[in-house]
Amino acid sequence: MSLIQGETIVAIATAIVPSQGSVGIVRMSGMNAVNIAKVLFKTPGYQDWSTHRILYGYIRHPHTKQVVDEALLLLMLQPRSYTREDVVELHCHGGIIAVQEVLQLCIASGARLAQPGEFTLRAFLNGRIDLTQAESVAELVNAQSKAASQVALAGLQGKLGSPIRDLRRICLDILAEVEARIDFEDDLPPLNEAEVKQQLEDVLDRVTTILATAEQGELLRSGLKVAIVGCPNVGKSSLLNAWSKSDRAIVTELPGTTRDVVESTLVVGGIPVKVLDTAGIRETTDTVEKIGVERSRQAATAADLVLLTIDAIAGWTQATQEIYQQVKDRPLILIINKTDLASPQTITYPEEISTVVTTSAANNQGIDRLERAILSLVSQGKITAADSEMAINQRQASALTKAQVALEQVQQTVVDRLPLDFWTIDLRGAIQALGEITGEEVTESVLESIFSRFCIGK
Repeated sequence: MSLIQGETIVAIATAIVPSQGSVGIVRMSGMNAVNIAKVLFKTPGYQDWSTHRILYGYIRHPHTKQVVDEALLLLMLQPRSYTREDVVELHCHGGIIAVQEVLQLCIASGARLAQPGEFTLRAFLNGRIDLTQAESVAELVNAQSKAASQVALAGLQGKLGSPIRDLRRICLDILAEVEARIDFEDDLPPLNEAEVKQQLEDVLDRVTTILATAEQGELLRSGLKVAIVGCPNVGKSSLLNAWSKSDRAIVTELPGTTRDVVESTLVVGGIPVKVLDTAGIRETTDTVEKIGVERSRQAATAADLVLLTIDAIAGWTQATQEIYQQVKDRPLILIINKTDLASPQTITYPEEISTVVTTSAANNQGIDRLERAILSLVSQGKITAADSEMAINQRQASALTKAQVALEQVQQTVVDRLPLDFWTIDLRGAIQALGEITGEEVTESVLESIFSRFCIGK
Protein backbone atom coordinates (compact mmCIF):
# COMPACT_ATOMS: atom_id res chain seq x y z
CA MET A 1 0.00 0.00 0.00
CA SER A 2 1.55 3.24 -1.17
CA LEU A 3 1.38 5.78 1.64
CA ILE A 4 2.65 9.33 1.98
CA GLN A 5 1.64 10.47 5.45
CA GLY A 6 2.13 14.15 4.69
CA GLU A 7 -0.64 14.06 2.12
CA THR A 8 -4.19 15.03 2.99
CA ILE A 9 -6.64 12.28 2.18
CA VAL A 10 -10.39 12.46 1.69
CA ALA A 11 -13.24 9.98 1.27
CA ILE A 12 -16.97 9.61 1.73
CA ALA A 13 -17.36 7.98 5.15
CA THR A 14 -21.02 6.97 4.92
CA ALA A 15 -23.00 4.70 2.64
CA ILE A 16 -24.48 6.70 -0.22
CA VAL A 17 -27.84 5.40 -1.45
CA PRO A 18 -30.34 7.37 -3.57
CA SER A 19 -33.34 8.64 -1.57
CA GLN A 20 -32.00 7.02 1.62
CA GLY A 21 -29.89 8.44 4.42
CA SER A 22 -30.34 11.97 5.71
CA VAL A 23 -26.63 12.70 6.17
CA GLY A 24 -23.55 12.03 4.06
CA ILE A 25 -20.13 12.56 5.63
CA VAL A 26 -16.98 13.56 3.75
CA ARG A 27 -13.90 12.97 5.91
CA MET A 28 -10.44 14.54 5.46
CA SER A 29 -7.23 13.83 7.35
CA GLY A 30 -3.80 15.38 6.99
CA MET A 31 -1.75 18.53 7.37
CA ASN A 32 -3.86 20.57 4.91
CA ALA A 33 -7.29 19.32 5.97
CA VAL A 34 -8.13 22.51 7.90
CA ASN A 35 -6.84 24.83 5.18
CA ILE A 36 -8.93 23.02 2.53
CA ALA A 37 -11.97 23.20 4.80
CA LYS A 38 -11.50 26.96 5.28
CA VAL A 39 -11.38 27.45 1.52
CA LEU A 40 -14.62 25.54 0.95
CA PHE A 41 -16.65 26.11 4.12
CA LYS A 42 -18.06 29.53 4.93
CA THR A 43 -19.81 30.33 8.19
CA PRO A 44 -22.43 33.06 8.69
CA GLY A 45 -20.71 35.31 11.21
CA TYR A 46 -17.79 34.42 13.46
CA GLN A 47 -17.42 30.82 14.65
CA ASP A 48 -14.48 29.41 16.58
CA TRP A 49 -12.32 26.96 14.58
CA SER A 50 -10.83 25.31 17.66
CA THR A 51 -10.68 21.55 18.11
CA HIS A 52 -13.71 19.38 18.79
CA ARG A 53 -16.25 21.96 17.74
CA ILE A 54 -19.14 21.77 15.32
CA LEU A 55 -19.55 24.69 12.93
CA TYR A 56 -22.58 25.59 10.81
CA GLY A 57 -22.30 27.04 7.34
CA TYR A 58 -22.26 26.53 3.59
CA ILE A 59 -19.94 24.68 1.27
CA ARG A 60 -19.18 26.88 -1.72
CA HIS A 61 -17.23 26.40 -4.93
CA PRO A 62 -13.94 28.29 -4.36
CA HIS A 63 -14.03 29.98 -7.79
CA THR A 64 -17.68 30.43 -8.78
CA LYS A 65 -18.79 30.98 -5.16
CA GLN A 66 -21.85 28.88 -5.90
CA VAL A 67 -23.34 27.21 -2.81
CA VAL A 68 -23.04 23.44 -3.09
CA ASP A 69 -24.65 22.44 0.20
CA GLU A 70 -25.71 23.62 3.63
CA ALA A 71 -23.66 21.61 6.08
CA LEU A 72 -22.06 21.11 9.48
CA LEU A 73 -18.30 20.92 9.95
CA LEU A 74 -16.74 18.81 12.72
CA LEU A 75 -13.15 19.76 13.55
CA MET A 76 -10.72 17.45 15.39
CA LEU A 77 -7.16 18.73 15.55
CA GLN A 78 -4.13 16.53 16.13
CA PRO A 79 -3.37 14.58 18.23
CA ARG A 80 -6.95 14.29 19.54
CA SER A 81 -8.36 12.60 16.46
CA TYR A 82 -8.82 9.12 15.02
CA THR A 83 -5.68 9.35 12.89
CA ARG A 84 -3.71 11.65 15.24
CA GLU A 85 -3.68 14.10 12.34
CA ASP A 86 -5.96 17.08 11.73
CA VAL A 87 -9.33 15.60 10.81
CA VAL A 88 -12.26 17.47 9.30
CA GLU A 89 -15.68 15.99 8.67
CA LEU A 90 -18.20 17.74 6.44
CA HIS A 91 -21.71 16.56 7.32
CA CYS A 92 -23.70 17.15 4.16
CA HIS A 93 -27.21 16.24 3.09
CA GLY A 94 -27.54 12.58 2.14
CA GLY A 95 -28.08 11.20 -1.32
CA ILE A 96 -25.61 11.16 -4.17
CA ILE A 97 -25.21 14.56 -5.82
CA ALA A 98 -24.27 16.89 -2.96
CA VAL A 99 -21.86 14.59 -1.18
CA GLN A 100 -20.11 13.58 -4.42
CA GLU A 101 -19.73 17.24 -5.40
CA VAL A 102 -18.23 18.08 -2.00
CA LEU A 103 -15.80 15.18 -2.38
CA GLN A 104 -14.67 16.44 -5.80
CA LEU A 105 -14.19 19.98 -4.44
CA CYS A 106 -11.94 18.62 -1.68
CA ILE A 107 -9.87 16.75 -4.26
CA ALA A 108 -9.66 19.79 -6.53
CA SER A 109 -8.50 21.84 -3.53
CA GLY A 110 -5.51 19.56 -2.85
CA ALA A 111 -6.69 16.43 -1.07
CA ARG A 112 -6.16 12.93 -2.45
CA LEU A 113 -8.82 10.21 -2.56
CA ALA A 114 -8.07 7.82 0.30
CA GLN A 115 -7.18 4.20 -0.34
CA PRO A 116 -9.27 1.46 1.32
CA GLY A 117 -8.64 1.52 5.07
CA GLU A 118 -6.17 4.40 4.88
CA PHE A 119 -7.70 6.37 7.76
CA THR A 120 -7.35 3.36 10.05
CA LEU A 121 -3.88 2.62 8.65
CA ARG A 122 -2.79 6.12 9.62
CA ALA A 123 -4.27 5.59 13.07
CA PHE A 124 -2.10 2.48 13.37
CA LEU A 125 1.07 4.03 11.98
CA ASN A 126 0.68 7.07 14.23
CA GLY A 127 0.34 4.89 17.33
CA ARG A 128 -3.34 5.61 17.92
CA ILE A 129 -4.26 1.91 17.81
CA ASP A 130 -2.42 -1.40 17.44
CA LEU A 131 -2.96 -3.90 14.64
CA THR A 132 -5.48 -6.01 16.57
CA GLN A 133 -7.59 -2.91 17.15
CA ALA A 134 -7.36 -1.98 13.47
CA GLU A 135 -8.61 -5.42 12.47
CA SER A 136 -11.41 -5.10 15.04
CA VAL A 137 -12.59 -1.93 13.29
CA ALA A 138 -13.21 -3.91 10.09
CA GLU A 139 -14.78 -6.78 12.02
CA LEU A 140 -17.14 -4.39 13.82
CA VAL A 141 -18.29 -2.94 10.49
CA ASN A 142 -18.78 -6.43 9.01
CA ALA A 143 -20.35 -8.05 12.11
CA GLN A 144 -23.37 -10.19 11.26
CA SER A 145 -24.66 -10.61 14.81
CA LYS A 146 -24.64 -8.93 18.20
CA ALA A 147 -22.18 -11.50 19.54
CA ALA A 148 -19.77 -10.83 16.66
CA SER A 149 -20.02 -7.09 17.22
CA GLN A 150 -19.33 -7.51 20.94
CA VAL A 151 -16.19 -9.55 20.22
CA ALA A 152 -15.05 -6.93 17.69
CA LEU A 153 -15.74 -4.13 20.18
CA ALA A 154 -13.73 -5.97 22.84
CA GLY A 155 -10.83 -6.20 20.39
CA LEU A 156 -11.16 -2.49 19.63
CA GLN A 157 -10.90 -1.82 23.37
CA GLY A 158 -7.58 -3.72 23.47
CA LYS A 159 -8.74 -6.93 25.13
CA LEU A 160 -6.66 -8.98 22.69
CA GLY A 161 -3.75 -6.63 22.06
CA SER A 162 -3.08 -5.96 25.76
CA PRO A 163 -2.48 -9.61 26.84
CA ILE A 164 -0.42 -10.27 23.70
CA ARG A 165 1.83 -7.30 24.52
CA ASP A 166 2.16 -8.58 28.10
CA LEU A 167 3.26 -12.01 26.84
CA ARG A 168 5.74 -10.43 24.45
CA ARG A 169 7.14 -8.27 27.27
CA ILE A 170 7.70 -11.36 29.43
CA CYS A 171 9.55 -13.05 26.56
CA LEU A 172 11.65 -9.93 26.06
CA ASP A 173 12.51 -9.92 29.77
CA ILE A 174 13.57 -13.58 29.60
CA LEU A 175 15.66 -12.88 26.50
CA ALA A 176 17.35 -9.94 28.24
CA GLU A 177 18.21 -12.12 31.24
CA VAL A 178 19.62 -14.87 29.03
CA GLU A 179 21.66 -12.52 26.84
CA ALA A 180 23.03 -10.77 29.93
CA ARG A 181 24.38 -14.13 31.16
CA ILE A 182 25.96 -14.73 27.78
CA ASP A 183 27.68 -11.33 27.65
CA PHE A 184 28.51 -10.85 31.33
CA GLU A 185 28.72 -14.40 32.66
CA ASP A 186 31.43 -13.59 35.22
CA ASP A 187 29.70 -10.49 36.60
CA LEU A 188 26.18 -11.84 37.20
CA PRO A 189 24.75 -14.62 39.36
CA PRO A 190 23.67 -17.81 37.55
CA LEU A 191 20.38 -17.75 35.69
CA ASN A 192 17.43 -18.92 37.77
CA GLU A 193 16.39 -21.73 35.43
CA ALA A 194 13.45 -22.82 37.58
CA GLU A 195 11.95 -19.34 37.38
CA VAL A 196 12.55 -19.15 33.62
CA LYS A 197 10.91 -22.56 33.11
CA GLN A 198 7.86 -21.41 35.06
CA GLN A 199 7.64 -18.17 33.08
CA LEU A 200 7.87 -20.07 29.79
CA GLU A 201 5.19 -22.50 30.90
CA ASP A 202 2.87 -19.66 31.94
CA VAL A 203 3.35 -17.85 28.63
CA LEU A 204 2.83 -21.05 26.64
CA ASP A 205 -0.36 -21.87 28.58
CA ARG A 206 -1.74 -18.41 27.86
CA VAL A 207 -0.81 -18.61 24.17
CA THR A 208 -2.54 -21.99 23.92
CA THR A 209 -5.66 -20.61 25.61
CA ILE A 210 -5.88 -17.65 23.22
CA LEU A 211 -5.16 -19.88 20.23
CA ALA A 212 -8.15 -22.05 21.17
CA THR A 213 -10.48 -19.15 20.32
CA ALA A 214 -9.59 -19.29 16.60
CA GLU A 215 -12.45 -21.61 15.66
CA GLN A 216 -14.80 -19.58 17.83
CA GLY A 217 -13.85 -16.42 15.98
CA GLU A 218 -14.24 -18.05 12.59
CA LEU A 219 -17.77 -19.18 13.43
CA LEU A 220 -18.78 -15.75 14.71
CA ARG A 221 -17.38 -14.01 11.65
CA SER A 222 -18.49 -16.38 8.90
CA GLY A 223 -21.50 -17.91 10.64
CA LEU A 224 -22.86 -21.43 10.79
CA LYS A 225 -23.93 -23.12 7.58
CA VAL A 226 -26.96 -25.35 8.14
CA ALA A 227 -28.42 -27.56 5.40
CA ILE A 228 -31.99 -28.87 5.57
CA VAL A 229 -31.98 -32.19 3.70
CA GLY A 230 -34.40 -35.04 3.23
CA CYS A 231 -36.73 -36.74 0.80
CA PRO A 232 -39.15 -34.69 -1.32
CA ASN A 233 -42.29 -33.32 0.35
CA VAL A 234 -41.26 -33.85 3.99
CA GLY A 235 -41.65 -30.12 4.76
CA LYS A 236 -38.13 -28.76 4.29
CA SER A 237 -39.32 -25.56 2.62
CA SER A 238 -42.08 -25.11 5.19
CA LEU A 239 -39.45 -25.45 7.91
CA LEU A 240 -37.30 -22.75 6.30
CA ASN A 241 -40.28 -20.42 5.95
CA ALA A 242 -41.37 -20.95 9.55
CA TRP A 243 -37.84 -20.46 10.85
CA SER A 244 -37.13 -17.33 8.80
CA LYS A 245 -40.67 -15.98 9.32
CA SER A 246 -40.93 -15.37 5.58
CA ASP A 247 -41.96 -17.09 2.37
CA ARG A 248 -38.43 -17.70 1.17
CA ALA A 249 -39.27 -21.04 -0.42
CA ILE A 250 -42.21 -22.11 -2.57
CA VAL A 251 -44.35 -24.68 -0.78
CA THR A 252 -46.76 -27.06 -2.55
CA GLU A 253 -47.98 -30.59 -2.02
CA LEU A 254 -46.14 -31.69 -5.17
CA PRO A 255 -42.84 -33.54 -4.57
CA GLY A 256 -39.83 -31.90 -6.24
CA THR A 257 -41.11 -28.30 -6.00
CA THR A 258 -37.74 -27.05 -4.76
CA ARG A 259 -35.31 -27.33 -7.67
CA ASP A 260 -32.32 -25.47 -6.26
CA VAL A 261 -30.73 -24.48 -2.95
CA VAL A 262 -32.60 -21.61 -1.25
CA GLU A 263 -30.72 -19.55 1.36
CA SER A 264 -31.87 -17.55 4.34
CA THR A 265 -29.69 -15.85 6.97
CA LEU A 266 -30.78 -15.90 10.61
CA VAL A 267 -29.23 -15.24 14.01
CA VAL A 268 -29.49 -17.95 16.67
CA GLY A 269 -28.15 -17.18 20.12
CA GLY A 270 -25.90 -14.47 18.70
CA ILE A 271 -24.51 -16.75 15.98
CA PRO A 272 -25.13 -15.93 12.30
CA VAL A 273 -26.78 -18.95 10.68
CA LYS A 274 -27.07 -19.43 6.92
CA VAL A 275 -29.88 -21.92 6.37
CA LEU A 276 -29.91 -23.83 3.08
CA ASP A 277 -33.19 -25.38 1.97
CA THR A 278 -32.19 -28.09 -0.48
CA ALA A 279 -34.04 -29.94 -3.18
CA GLY A 280 -35.49 -33.28 -2.10
CA ILE A 281 -32.85 -35.94 -2.66
CA ARG A 282 -34.17 -38.71 -4.88
CA GLU A 283 -33.49 -40.43 -8.17
CA THR A 284 -35.12 -38.51 -11.01
CA THR A 285 -35.09 -38.28 -14.78
CA ASP A 286 -35.96 -34.57 -14.77
CA THR A 287 -32.81 -32.74 -15.92
CA VAL A 288 -33.39 -29.59 -13.88
CA GLU A 289 -34.36 -31.50 -10.73
CA LYS A 290 -31.34 -33.75 -11.16
CA ILE A 291 -29.05 -30.69 -11.05
CA GLY A 292 -30.85 -29.48 -7.93
CA VAL A 293 -30.43 -32.87 -6.23
CA GLU A 294 -26.70 -32.86 -6.94
CA ARG A 295 -26.39 -29.34 -5.51
CA SER A 296 -28.29 -30.53 -2.45
CA ARG A 297 -25.76 -33.32 -1.89
CA GLN A 298 -22.89 -30.85 -2.22
CA ALA A 299 -24.52 -28.42 0.22
CA ALA A 300 -25.09 -31.20 2.75
CA THR A 301 -21.49 -32.42 2.66
CA ALA A 302 -20.17 -28.85 3.04
CA ALA A 303 -22.54 -27.82 5.85
CA ASP A 304 -21.46 -27.33 9.48
CA LEU A 305 -24.75 -28.88 10.58
CA VAL A 306 -27.29 -31.06 8.77
CA LEU A 307 -30.99 -31.03 9.62
CA LEU A 308 -32.13 -34.41 8.31
CA THR A 309 -35.88 -33.98 7.92
CA ILE A 310 -38.51 -36.71 7.78
CA ASP A 311 -42.26 -36.49 8.16
CA ALA A 312 -44.22 -38.18 10.92
CA ILE A 313 -46.52 -39.85 8.41
CA ALA A 314 -43.94 -41.76 6.35
CA GLY A 315 -41.37 -42.09 9.13
CA TRP A 316 -37.87 -43.41 8.50
CA THR A 317 -37.86 -44.85 4.97
CA GLN A 318 -35.29 -46.65 2.86
CA ALA A 319 -34.80 -43.41 0.91
CA THR A 320 -34.12 -41.58 4.18
CA GLN A 321 -31.57 -44.25 5.12
CA GLU A 322 -29.75 -43.68 1.84
CA ILE A 323 -29.61 -39.94 2.47
CA TYR A 324 -28.43 -40.57 6.03
CA GLN A 325 -25.52 -42.64 4.77
CA GLN A 326 -24.33 -39.62 2.81
CA VAL A 327 -24.49 -37.11 5.69
CA LYS A 328 -23.97 -39.14 8.87
CA ASP A 329 -20.36 -37.99 9.24
CA ARG A 330 -21.59 -34.38 9.71
CA PRO A 331 -23.02 -32.93 12.94
CA LEU A 332 -26.69 -33.84 12.58
CA ILE A 333 -30.11 -33.18 14.04
CA LEU A 334 -33.06 -35.35 13.06
CA ILE A 335 -36.18 -33.29 12.43
CA ILE A 336 -39.51 -35.16 12.61
CA ASN A 337 -41.92 -32.81 10.89
CA LYS A 338 -45.71 -32.80 10.39
CA THR A 339 -46.35 -33.96 13.95
CA ASP A 340 -49.77 -32.31 13.69
CA LEU A 341 -50.76 -35.10 11.27
CA ALA A 342 -49.21 -38.16 12.94
CA SER A 343 -47.52 -39.15 16.19
CA PRO A 344 -43.72 -39.39 16.11
CA GLN A 345 -43.60 -41.86 18.99
CA THR A 346 -43.58 -45.03 16.86
CA ILE A 347 -40.88 -43.89 14.45
CA THR A 348 -37.61 -45.81 14.65
CA TYR A 349 -34.30 -44.37 13.49
CA PRO A 350 -30.57 -45.24 13.93
CA GLU A 351 -29.50 -45.34 17.57
CA GLU A 352 -26.43 -43.18 16.91
CA ILE A 353 -28.65 -40.16 16.22
CA SER A 354 -28.68 -38.45 19.60
CA THR A 355 -30.49 -35.20 18.83
CA VAL A 356 -34.10 -35.33 17.65
CA VAL A 357 -36.52 -32.40 17.35
CA THR A 358 -40.24 -32.65 16.55
CA THR A 359 -41.87 -29.86 14.54
CA SER A 360 -45.02 -28.87 12.77
CA ALA A 361 -43.58 -26.31 10.40
CA ALA A 362 -46.96 -25.56 8.81
CA ASN A 363 -48.19 -24.45 12.25
CA ASN A 364 -44.90 -22.70 13.27
CA GLN A 365 -44.38 -25.22 16.07
CA GLY A 366 -41.04 -26.56 17.26
CA ILE A 367 -38.74 -23.79 15.97
CA ASP A 368 -37.77 -22.82 19.52
CA ARG A 369 -36.86 -26.45 20.25
CA LEU A 370 -34.74 -26.56 17.10
CA GLU A 371 -32.80 -23.45 18.09
CA ARG A 372 -32.21 -24.81 21.60
CA ALA A 373 -30.92 -28.05 20.08
CA ILE A 374 -28.46 -26.15 17.88
CA LEU A 375 -27.20 -24.08 20.81
CA SER A 376 -26.89 -27.26 22.87
CA LEU A 377 -24.59 -28.78 20.23
CA VAL A 378 -22.59 -25.56 20.31
CA SER A 379 -22.26 -25.66 24.10
CA GLN A 380 -21.16 -29.31 23.96
CA GLY A 381 -18.35 -28.39 21.59
CA LYS A 382 -19.80 -30.42 18.71
CA ILE A 383 -20.19 -27.12 16.86
CA THR A 384 -17.81 -24.41 17.97
CA ALA A 385 -18.95 -20.91 18.85
CA ALA A 386 -17.49 -18.03 20.77
CA ASP A 387 -18.65 -17.43 24.29
CA SER A 388 -15.90 -15.07 25.39
CA GLU A 389 -14.74 -11.56 24.65
CA MET A 390 -11.74 -12.83 22.70
CA ALA A 391 -11.86 -14.60 19.35
CA ILE A 392 -8.80 -14.37 17.13
CA ASN A 393 -8.84 -14.33 13.34
CA GLN A 394 -6.86 -16.52 10.95
CA ARG A 395 -3.88 -14.17 10.65
CA GLN A 396 -3.58 -13.86 14.41
CA ALA A 397 -3.96 -17.64 14.79
CA SER A 398 -1.12 -18.24 12.32
CA ALA A 399 1.20 -15.91 14.24
CA LEU A 400 0.20 -17.42 17.59
CA THR A 401 0.88 -20.91 16.25
CA LYS A 402 4.40 -19.81 15.32
CA ALA A 403 4.85 -18.37 18.81
CA GLN A 404 3.55 -21.61 20.36
CA VAL A 405 6.00 -23.74 18.37
CA ALA A 406 8.91 -21.42 19.22
CA LEU A 407 8.10 -21.49 22.93
CA GLU A 408 7.85 -25.29 22.91
CA GLN A 409 11.28 -25.42 21.26
CA VAL A 410 12.70 -23.14 23.95
CA GLN A 411 11.33 -25.48 26.59
CA GLN A 412 12.95 -28.45 24.87
CA THR A 413 16.21 -26.55 24.61
CA VAL A 414 16.13 -25.98 28.37
CA VAL A 415 15.36 -29.65 29.04
CA ASP A 416 18.22 -30.74 26.76
CA ARG A 417 20.64 -28.51 28.71
CA LEU A 418 21.84 -26.78 25.55
CA PRO A 419 23.96 -23.61 25.82
CA LEU A 420 22.19 -20.30 26.44
CA ASP A 421 22.91 -19.16 22.89
CA PHE A 422 20.41 -21.76 21.66
CA TRP A 423 17.74 -20.41 24.00
CA THR A 424 17.84 -17.00 22.33
CA ILE A 425 17.09 -18.31 18.82
CA ASP A 426 13.58 -19.54 19.56
CA LEU A 427 12.91 -16.80 22.09
CA ARG A 428 13.42 -14.27 19.32
CA GLY A 429 11.11 -16.30 17.11
CA ALA A 430 8.35 -16.18 19.73
CA ILE A 431 8.87 -12.45 20.28
CA GLN A 432 8.66 -11.75 16.55
CA ALA A 433 5.52 -13.86 16.14
CA LEU A 434 3.77 -12.11 19.03
CA GLY A 435 4.84 -8.74 17.62
CA GLU A 436 3.25 -9.63 14.28
CA ILE A 437 -0.13 -9.83 16.02
CA THR A 438 -0.06 -6.34 17.54
CA GLY A 439 1.93 -4.79 14.70
CA GLU A 440 5.13 -4.16 16.65
CA GLU A 441 6.83 -6.31 14.03
CA VAL A 442 5.00 -6.29 10.73
CA THR A 443 5.82 -6.11 7.03
CA GLU A 444 4.34 -3.79 4.42
CA SER A 445 2.82 -6.76 2.59
CA VAL A 446 0.93 -7.80 5.73
CA LEU A 447 -0.40 -4.26 6.18
CA GLU A 448 -1.49 -4.15 2.56
CA SER A 449 -3.30 -7.47 2.94
CA ILE A 450 -5.14 -6.31 6.05
CA PHE A 451 -6.15 -2.80 5.04
CA SER A 452 -7.03 -3.58 1.43
CA ARG A 453 -10.10 -5.39 2.81
CA PHE A 454 -11.40 -2.20 4.43
CA CYS A 455 -13.93 0.07 2.78
CA ILE A 456 -12.80 3.46 1.48
CA GLY A 457 -13.43 6.08 4.15
CA LYS A 458 -12.69 3.85 7.13
